[in-house]
Formats: sequence, structure tokens, C-alpha cells
Amino acid sequence: MNTFTNDKERYEHFMRIAIEQAKLAYSIGEVPVGAVITKGDEIISTAFNRRETGRNALYHAELDAIDKACEILGGWRLWQCELFVTLEPCPMCTGAVINSRIPKVIFGAYDKKAGSCGSIVNLFDFPYNHKAELVGGILEEECSSMLSEFFKELRIKLKNK
Repeated sequence: MNTFTNDKERYEHFMRIAIEQAKLAYSIGEVPVGAVITKGDEIISTAFNRRETGRNALYHAELDAIDKACEILGGWRLWQCELFVTLEPCPMCTGAVINSRIPKVIFGAYDKKAGSCGSIVNLFDFPYNHKAELVGGILEEECSSMLSEFFKELRIKLKNK
């Protein structure tokens, strides 16, 4: 069992696992986003983006991790869990956090184009029946640079077609 001396150390530990998931996505040509759901210091589920390979708009890392966690824990309420994700959740994934009652979201890179935990809008500011605590910018540079490199390579591939 892990023993962490502070929240920063704990957040970075689980974000590194989410980054490993993002690297798996990158390796198969997916946008490199990875997610981890924990309950205390136990990892319940991990996932990465699979939209392109799965040809499905719903195959975001967060949704997959939430789905797996619900199955593993035997219910849809994840009120004792935390979500770690390498990129600020979009509106769909933020909605899944609201509906699954996850109390805390820890993310790496901010998403200036679709981020719904503060960048474009904070959906938790609206009067929904659940509000999650947000912690952004954990290992932000590492998360952000992986995304930038992915899209840089993608632009080069598309240009050379």
C-alpha cells in the first residue's frame, strides 16, 4: 500500500499512471488522454482514449474509466472515488462526473477548446445536484507537451498525404 506524505505527492503519483495510459493511446494513434479512478489509494480502473480505433464518440478515457469503476464497484455512485485525467474534461465527461457523483477531479493540462472544469466553462458552477472539487495543473507540462507533440505529428502526417 502506498503511503503519501502530502496531496501533491499523491496527485503526482496517480497522474503519472494516467500519463502511462495516455502514452498507450498515443502509441495506437489516439489523442493521448489517460484516466485513473481511485478509491482512497487503491486504483479501481484505468483507461485511455479510443475514439478513433473504436469509431465511437463516447470512447473518452474518463467515460471508459467511469464505466469500468461502476462495474468493478457494483454501482453507479462513485462518491468515494477520485478521477485523475491528463486533460481537463469536456462537457460530456464532466456530465458523467456529475452523474456518477465523483467528489474530486484532478487533471493535468487545461483544455482551452473544450475544457468544462474552468477553461471554457465550469459546469460545477451550475445548480446541478452534485459539485466536484477540482484540482488542475498536476504535471501540466508533461501532459500538455504530450498532446502538443501528438497534434504536431498529426499535422505533419496530414500535410504529407
